[in-house]
Amino acid sequence: MTPAALSIAGSDPSGGAGIQADIKTFTVLGVYGGAAITALTSQNTMGVTSFMSLPAAFVKKQVRDVLDDLNVTHIKIGMVGNREIAEVLGEILSGFTGEIIYDPVLKSSSGNFLFAGGCETVIRHIISHSTFLTPNIPELEILTARKCPDADAALTAAQGLFALSPTLKGVCLKGGHLNEGDKIVTDYLVRKSGDRSGTAPSFHIHPARHARITTPNTHGTGCTFASAFTAYHMLTGNAEKAFSNACAFMDILLSNSVTERIGHGTGPLLHHSFRR
Repeated sequence: MTPAALSIAGSDPSGGAGIQADIKTFTVLGVYGGAAITALTSQNTMGVTSFMSLPAAFVKKQVRDVLDDLNVTHIKIGMVGNREIAEVLGEILSGFTGEIIYDPVLKSSSGNFLFAGGCETVIRHIISHSTFLTPNIPELEILTARKCPDADAALTAAQGLFALSPTLKGVCLKGGHLNEGDKIVTDYLVRKSGDRSGTAPSFHIHPARHARITTPNTHGTGCTFASAFTAYHMLTGNAEKAFSNACAFMDILLSNSVTERIGHGTGPLLHHSFRR
């Protein structure tokens, strides 16, 4: 059967992030996407005002029904919501043999916490089963409890994430929050290249350098990047190609949004403007 991606995330009624951004990304990149909703949010371009997690048993049933029917090869996870949902997802993920891409949405860009539970919960039930993580710098700092004022510190922290999951293949580290005054942004794909018994693991760092694009429309960039990486990994089966293509995809969407104005706050990306 045709391969499919499944997004497990929260819903954004303004259409810029969460499930809506994931489905838009899958669609414009040419892969079939399903969606299991973990939480309903009340938000717009000016921020998240509240959220309501769905019952964990119902989230589990959504995911189970999709996996029982579609040929899901990749699961992309965003907002989990609470401890109970993390636990039931962990039960399902432990038996899933495909790729699991986790975008650790723990806090909104406006500062609101979007997960009712500690980091140890997502580490135990989600990260421990993930094959790729896509944190930005603030998310990396929360997960590792380390300050990351520069690239060296951030890369060291990212390498530490591999100790949290035996299945982890790579960390896509989004560098937009580093040196925010610089005209160049560098994102990194960190992969473990060796772990021989008795020796410390070594890591391969694949940087992607690109011009910083100034635009009022950046809402949903984290969700969109993780979904783009998921889609390109489905299409290529190659992590470095997926990472490079996802970075280029984001540059196109950000560039296309520069002259647009949607909403009164931080506007969304214009997924529909992308042409393959």
